[in-house]
Amino acid sequence: MSPQRRSVPPRRSAPRSRSTARLWSGAVTAALALTFAGTGQASAADVNNAKNAGFESGLSNWTCSASSGTTVSSPVHGGAAALKATPAGQDDAQCSQTVAVKPNSTYSLSSWVQGGYAFLGVTGTGTTDVSTWTPDSSSWKQLTTSFTTGSSTTSVTVYTHGWYGQAAYYADDVSVYGPDSGGGGDPAPTVPGTPSGLSVSGTTSSSVSLAWNAVSGATGYNVYRDGTKITAVTGTSATVTGLAAATSYSFQVTATNSAGESAKSGSVTGTTTSGGSNGGTALPKHAVTGYWQNFNNGATVQKISDVSSQYDIIAVAFADATTTPGAVTFNLDSAGLGGYTVDQFKADIKAKQAAGKKVIVSVGGQNGTVSVSDSTSAANFANSVYSLMQTYGFDGVDIDLENGLNATYMSQALRSLSAKAGSSLIITMAPQTIDMQSTSNTYFQTALNIKDILTVVNMQYYNSGSMLGCDGKVYSQGSVDFLTALACIQLEGGLSPSQVGLGLPASTSAAGSGYVSPTVVNNALDCLTAGTNCGSFKPSKTYPDLRGAMTWSTNWDAAAGSSWSSSVGAHVHGLP
Repeated sequence: MSPQRRSVPPRRSAPRSRSTARLWSGAVTAALALTFAGTGQASAADVNNAKNAGFESGLSNWTCSASSGTTVSSPVHGGAAALKATPAGQDDAQCSQTVAVKPNSTYSLSSWVQGGYAFLGVTGTGTTDVSTWTPDSSSWKQLTTSFTTGSSTTSVTVYTHGWYGQAAYYADDVSVYGPDSGGGGDPAPTVPGTPSGLSVSGTTSSSVSLAWNAVSGATGYNVYRDGTKITAVTGTSATVTGLAAATSYSFQVTATNSAGESAKSGSVTGTTTSGGSNGGTALPKHAVTGYWQNFNNGATVQKISDVSSQYDIIAVAFADATTTPGAVTFNLDSAGLGGYTVDQFKADIKAKQAAGKKVIVSVGGQNGTVSVSDSTSAANFANSVYSLMQTYGFDGVDIDLENGLNATYMSQALRSLSAKAGSSLIITMAPQTIDMQSTSNTYFQTALNIKDILTVVNMQYYNSGSMLGCDGKVYSQGSVDFLTALACIQLEGGLSPSQVGLGLPASTSAAGSGYVSPTVVNNALDCLTAGTNCGSFKPSKTYPDLRGAMTWSTNWDAAAGSSWSSSVGAHVHGLP
């Protein structure tokens, strides 16, 4: 929700100072072209064609830019060594190897990475060069993609690299697995082990959420219901939807990679509830969210009662961190808001709720750092937010943490809050575009972890520069394509259409960049819900249940004559 941000990796700035843009450098390059291609089945003659794939022979066969690479004995994923490469200045610490391949052949490319932002890719394929990446990770994570060689391609360049200004990354056990070119011969992948720790992490009247432990060497997992495979995922959690209420189901999972599929795990039973609902069901099918500023930064100063009736969810910005880890508090800026009293504030919240609106408290913003990193801080977060709900009458919470979050413990905190507040709880999120580029990102993971109690994710389509769409192409902010192709990632990545909203600035003053006219927002909504008014990108299917749109902020909207809410709000509420 705030100032300008560079086109890839770095984190977004936030609401509190939307008018002050940061200067970000860098641009999306072809190396960032994310691909969603699957990995084909390997044959008996397939091998790993990379040489010194585990860096056991130092940097032999590898070339690293600007002397950025070295080998280390810890951390390692396998064997006794791994690559450590450190970006510096205008160097992204690229390490590459020329790998012999066969023409007209398909290869699976993978590597285990850890540390800072890490990228894996291939050039010179003779067809489509591909790459994939992950944000910083404190543990080993496998990157995987695939490519097909052209009719005359006999070698390709495989590379890893980091990102400018980010921490060093580690890489190990690189694999270019496919037809034997005669130049490789490292050990082929083996079938992964059977997943353990399968458990039911949540239920609704129509869904069961599952979680399990990661398996070394696995590139994906299959989920079985009552013995039948129903879905495949890359992470260690899944939500099975479309189930009957008050019904028990048996679930198992398997681990997969290019070598095959593991045996099924032990089974767990998940029983759907008798008809309870999550916090979003009291809202209209299509809803508009607006952030209300508890401070004066040049936008129109408002009371809650002044907020346009077009807004279905009003997110009060912001709750602040306390000295207790994970805990937050809220202090009304009465002086900055022209003498607005706490009693008036509470009364206005009740009046909005009586009119069918939801008022929630937003945690974070550009200056708000709340660390929920263990069970204690998770409990403190849940307890403090619930206390604010009781004190002020808030309907729920918005997660707008712009300095990262821990998926495990934030999910734990929100589930604890849900247990206290009940099924009427509203939970919204406002991640940056970079936070939702991959399901491996902690923000995306959190959203999927709490999918059964999550109301809506209103990703911010601004202050981001160019980003990748679900088709692997790069799109620039400010267009219908930017909105639709990035929303597609969330829709294809596991969120329900009713949990996806488009977040845009209310005016040119509200953010450093990314403002688009209400017409562009409305065209994007039409494209996603009905397949009309699209740009060059058109989703493979329509999503008529798409939740709606969000803006920063109701105050900037008012300062611009309420043109955003009048146009977009009316359009959202008019969707079928």
